[in-house]
Amino acid sequence: MLQVALAQVKTHSRRFIAIGLAVMLAVGFLVATLLVGSSTQATLKASVGQSFNKADAVVSSTNYEQPLNQKAYDAVKQLPGVSSSFAQINAPVEASTTAGSFNAVLQNTSQDLSLESAVLSSGSLPGSPTQVAIDEKTAERQQVKLGGNLTLSNSKGQKLEVTVSGLFKPSNDPHSSGAGQMLAPLATVTPLATSPLSFTTIQLKLASPLDQNSRTAIQQAVEASGFKNITVLTADEQTTETMKGMTGGTDVLTVVLLAFAAIALIVAALVVANTFAVLVAQRTRELALLRCVGASKSQIRNSVLVEALLVGILSSILGVALSIAGMAALVSSLRTIPDYQFATFALNWQAVVAGLVVGTLLTLVAALVPARAATAVAPLAAMRPADDAALNNRGGRTRLVVGGVLLVFGGLALTAGALTSNLLIAVPGGAASFIGLLLCANLFIPALVSAVGKLATPAGVPGKLASLNAVRNPSRTTATAAALLIGVTLVSMMLTGAATARSTFDSSLEGRYPVDVQAYDGKYTSQQLEAVKALQGVTQAVLIPLVGKLGGEYSGTPVYGISSADAALLLSTPQNQVKPAQLLMPKGTKASSLTLDSGSSHQDLPVAQASTAEFPVMVNLGTAPAPSGALQQVWMKLTPGQSTDELLTLQKKIAAALGVQDSQVSGGALIKAGFNQVIDILLLVVTGLLAVAVLIALIGVANTLSLSVLERTRENALLRALGLSRGALRGMLALEAVLIAGVAALIGVVLGSLYGWLGTQSALGPLGPVMPNLPWLQLLAVLLIAAVAGLAASVIPARRAARLSPVEGLATD
Repeated sequence: MLQVALAQVKTHSRRFIAIGLAVMLAVGFLVATLLVGSSTQATLKASVGQSFNKADAVVSSTNYEQPLNQKAYDAVKQLPGVSSSFAQINAPVEASTTAGSFNAVLQNTSQDLSLESAVLSSGSLPGSPTQVAIDEKTAERQQVKLGGNLTLSNSKGQKLEVTVSGLFKPSNDPHSSGAGQMLAPLATVTPLATSPLSFTTIQLKLASPLDQNSRTAIQQAVEASGFKNITVLTADEQTTETMKGMTGGTDVLTVVLLAFAAIALIVAALVVANTFAVLVAQRTRELALLRCVGASKSQIRNSVLVEALLVGILSSILGVALSIAGMAALVSSLRTIPDYQFATFALNWQAVVAGLVVGTLLTLVAALVPARAATAVAPLAAMRPADDAALNNRGGRTRLVVGGVLLVFGGLALTAGALTSNLLIAVPGGAASFIGLLLCANLFIPALVSAVGKLATPAGVPGKLASLNAVRNPSRTTATAAALLIGVTLVSMMLTGAATARSTFDSSLEGRYPVDVQAYDGKYTSQQLEAVKALQGVTQAVLIPLVGKLGGEYSGTPVYGISSADAALLLSTPQNQVKPAQLLMPKGTKASSLTLDSGSSHQDLPVAQASTAEFPVMVNLGTAPAPSGALQQVWMKLTPGQSTDELLTLQKKIAAALGVQDSQVSGGALIKAGFNQVIDILLLVVTGLLAVAVLIALIGVANTLSLSVLERTRENALLRALGLSRGALRGMLALEAVLIAGVAALIGVVLGSLYGWLGTQSALGPLGPVMPNLPWLQLLAVLLIAAVAGLAASVIPARRAARLSPVEGLATD
């Protein structure tokens, strides 16, 4: 039977192409996910772990209230086996130049260059207490030259004049971003550092690799000096621990990617199982003949499994190779971008083995049911088709009961999770209801395909035949549609969820922020205000002075003033218009009157409430004029309809015009832009990942249609002989594919929209009412893409069927 299986694979290799593609893509996705994990770890070592990536052992404290100190450092640096050591200090400072000042983090250099992580780009590392090195990006931004002078000062007012001795490449560690990076000898850092002196880490170079004995010796030495909550880790382990602290102890990226890989594997399994079922059904007479000449049931079953094994192994190898090549190319392209030069590709054997094993097992498991079906009938009864899972057989009733239970209880859990804004209930409920729906799919998908097929009646005979052929084998139609249904549902869910989340954030932020953009307290000139007004994208800009503070129970709360004219320009909500002789307080304030202290003036004013709890305390300038030299805010109204990039660019321009940092310019429009940018990026990434599942499913559509053409060779030839043209035959097969793909996409869009809305409600319910926002154009595009893809999937099978002459087709056995 081994020879029979090998002959089948060799002779009918075209039949196995779709299986191979589906398995190859799914395995490639899985391996790519695992390679993302290992490459991310290597990349993190070059970024998050850059400051200690040269150390053999890293000692750190897990108790933030008890950082490591000189006593701990002295305890370990003299230990046997420790060849060199470095205790890192971070001192926040303000650096002043003739052009202005900027914030920076001053770190000490290591006396042993083998532990120094900084990479010089010009000059030299500081060698005296009056020298520093600065990262080249900060130097360029602040116009600091090699050999230039800086004045460093700390929060206590201590100052130090230094000279720039070198420029180094900025650290890739995200903890170091946002401020300038400087290096100096320990003698320079110590006076400016926080007292008492503390170390973020103690790095050690060891005579031999870190093992359990040396780890224990280091830990005992540090604990003997008075520290209990410490860790002694390798550089890789320390990087992992640092990332756990940043992500709540979970490798979120790998978990999410594995979830998408699981989806791709499930869809691939459906395609493989469906394809093998068709292959077995097509070879029923051949298998029955083998039974008649003496082949046993186990031999027949094993021959099918050997075919699956061969296809699985070959496809898995190709998938692994494709994934490795793709990931290597992706990382190489990232390294060409200046901000991502630290990207690192790391190949691990676990990913390769997992891909080969999972791909092979997936193909074998998916072929088990078709292999069993090949032996389920007697040789002389082999021509009798198997029953579909319907209400009149045991398999159908079992699937209906299990699917119905999961659908009902899962749907109730999803609804409860949405009503109570509880994701822990909604997510498993939604998953259970979807699985239940798939189990019951054989009971409604063929009926829907048949009903929609009536729309093809105007196409004449090809349309009627396409409608009938699409449901000729209900199980095959259901399995093919279900594979596509999974991908389309998830894509539609993400589109609807993103649109609903976007509208929910927008309405929430519009209520929380009084104006589009505001610059925080400062002393701004009329020239700066005019410069802001002149910026393209700014329609109004108004100075909002600090007029005083509240007394009594709200003592010290700042009160800002605005004129009636400016309020009419900026504040569109009537409830937020600041009327004379009253205090406008945030929503929820219980006091009926409060005292306003403005200079030497004290006024008791009645309280009115704003439309939101986040509104600042306001008073009309006619009631309390601004004192001379008061701090001010700048409130701005922007031109609507600006893109995220335009708003972020405008933020920088506003900050530059006012002479403040970008972080001091904020507001609802900018925060909304930030949320929208994150949602857009996530949507793009997730849709791209789910597209793999949709592609695998479309391969299944093409394969099902191709095998159906092979099964109906004589039938199609007879139609040709009766006068059906080649074009009509191609149209019939195209309509058949479009019907299956279109119905699956339609169901997926409806389900995805519902799941997207309820999922967003469960996640964002605490922010306020979550109204469904259906992205009609995008959902319509999904439907059209699925239909066009189904049409494209029919091209090759239809071409093959049309090329065959009626005489040759009728002669086929």
